[in-house]
Amino acid sequence: MNRLRLQIAARIVRVGGLIAYPTEAVYGLGCDPRNERAVTRLLTLKRRSISKGLILIAADFVQLEPFLQPLDPQDRVRLEATWPGPQTWLIPARTTVPRWLRGRHDTLAVRVTAHPLAAALCRTCGHPLVSTSANRSGRPPARTALAVRRQLGDSLDDLLPGPTGGAVKPTAIRDLRTGQVVRKG
Repeated sequence: MNRLRLQIAARIVRVGGLIAYPTEAVYGLGCDPRNERAVTRLLTLKRRSISKGLILIAADFVQLEPFLQPLDPQDRVRLEATWPGPQTWLIPARTTVPRWLRGRHDTLAVRVTAHPLAAALCRTCGHPLVSTSANRSGRPPARTALAVRRQLGDSLDDLLPGPTGGAVKPTAIRDLRTGQVVRKG
């Protein structure tokens, strides 16, 4: 993993840029989740409704804590049993989490990623990243850097090339409060 390449991508994220990077199954499209302008630009590029909400990925749970309601020890153990890994959880969001991240929900979709490059990018940025599939809504998710370029062209500020994690489907999404599977992985 090229450290300089990660630092360049992180700098682009910090100044409000949009980047694509490999995740467990597909390429992700991401930005700084605290930057409304960057998130709005991402939603516009994808043609995705703000009401749906977005996923945040992180290198560790500590990066996600500022966005989430405090968890009881049982829930924390439950999460740690699945992370890092291809399990996204819907967790009650703090009231300060903006609508541009949580959509119409009172929860936030979060994951501690097992993908080494995505995790290294989060560590280098020093915070979680928005992570939605790198494609326009209704189109198949990109699984290669070339597919990202074909679908999104020059709309991105950076593309971090690398292999995806080999998962066939995007990560499963489960509601922490109910245990219900919202999306099968």
